[in-house]
Amino acid sequence: MEEFLSQMAELLEVDVVNPTDELASFEVWDSLTILSILALSDDQYGAQLTAKEIRDAKTIEGVYNLIQSKK
Repeated sequence: MEEFLSQMAELLEVDVVNPTDELASFEVWDSLTILSILALSDDQYGAQLTAKEIRDAKTIEGVYNLIQSKK
């Protein structure tokens, strides 16, 4: 999970993220960030997600768990 947290911090343009952080609380949270997460999950983890699934996940940990369930 540490690698995933690091990748998410980079996408969200912050130094550190916590698993319980709400996605919508980040300043850069928008549709382009969702597209970046879609690409990350597919390229790095082989998990095909939808934008709705990412929005519904709500937190960093929610996205991580979603990716794990799709692997």
